[in-house]
Amino acid sequence: MTTLPLQRSLFRAALANPTAPALGTWVKIPAMESMELVALAGFDFVVIDLEHSAMSIESAYRQIGVALFAGVAPIVRIPSLDAGIVQRILDAGAEGIMVPHVDTVEQARAAASAVRFAPLGTRGVGSTSRAGAWGAVSREEYLRYGQEEVVLITQIESRIAAQNAGAIAAVDGVDALLIGAADLSTSEGRSENDPAVAAIIHEAIRDTKAAGVPIGNAGGPTAASVQAAVDAGYSFTLMGNDASLLGGAAAAALTAGRTVNYA
Repeated sequence: MTTLPLQRSLFRAALANPTAPALGTWVKIPAMESMELVALAGFDFVVIDLEHSAMSIESAYRQIGVALFAGVAPIVRIPSLDAGIVQRILDAGAEGIMVPHVDTVEQARAAASAVRFAPLGTRGVGSTSRAGAWGAVSREEYLRYGQEEVVLITQIESRIAAQNAGAIAAVDGVDALLIGAADLSTSEGRSENDPAVAAIIHEAIRDTKAAGVPIGNAGGPTAASVQAAVDAGYSFTLMGNDASLLGGAAAAALTAGRTVNYA
């Protein structure tokens, strides 16, 4: 068997940086070139979005491979908790799973169980997959990586989830939380900028950090957005997505081009 170095989570390494937040972006376009471009830009991590895109598991599988070779941490947001999908995504080599709409401790425990091997959970063993370097690493290393390096991020997207944020963060196997401000504000019938929504989010951030767990958000692709995330207490933030970044660059290019006259 080939001796390979221990694999470490790039996402965890980025979170451990004491001088800067971990920066990521969503990937929604099912094209490997999109992932390659995002990785070349230098993001710390990417979240491959299977909830709000038409991406298939096979597309995600290819995106994960590109991300790993390009040196950016691939995390996959699944549409809902499904242990079978979790199994396939993690054995495809994903560094982590993001689960939307986790409102309770019980749901967080179910997610942790799907992500972790026994005795911590119920994930099946498939060490001849990409996650096990196709059998090139030992079973012990495959299991160690799954238990110690793979990350589980639960999304807080409702008032009850925000109220339970501290308890969810304390669940063994939950590594980080992500505030979904769009769904949270919509469920309250308010805008994301409403002071009442801000208060709910502030309490969730406070309780999560008190539990010693990092919390992040989804923001815009600007320095102001990242600064606002840092000021709010977030440890990581998502700067837009590949589609909006492409669209914004295209619009900016066209706007610049329209300023030129040739009369």
